[in-house]
Amino acid sequence: MTAGVPSEPTHDVGNASVGELVKNVANDLTTLVRQEIALAKAETKEEVTKAGKAGGAFGGAGLAGWLALLFISLAVMYGLGEVIPVGWAALIVGVLWAIGAAALAAYGRSKVKEVNPVPKRTVETVKEDVRWVQNRNA
Repeated sequence: MTAGVPSEPTHDVGNASVGELVKNVANDLTTLVRQEIALAKAETKEEVTKAGKAGGAFGGAGLAGWLALLFISLAVMYGLGEVIPVGWAALIVGVLWAIGAAALAAYGRSKVKEVNPVPKRTVETVKEDVRWVQNRNA
């Protein structure tokens, strides 16, 4: 039996009592629910991992942006106060931080687009399970 895909019944129901049939259905449904929960957990874990990576990239972009602001501000201060090489060096570093912030923000944005909070496989297999139970009871 694969996850989310029920197997055919393994017991003969021809001579089974109503109590045995109810017990078998309850056992099958319990197994089915457990499998669906396991699948949902696995899918959700994947999506949370993607969201974590995107959040980390945005955090890095925030830090890089803050440093860009700091160095550009220092560069403007030194450049306007008195034109010395230290000010221009700070400007170069600030521009590099701004480029880094833009790259991290673009990376974070691309990762956010990959996040899908709906466990699609679980939804599909639950629909299949419902059809299977309906056909089994027909």
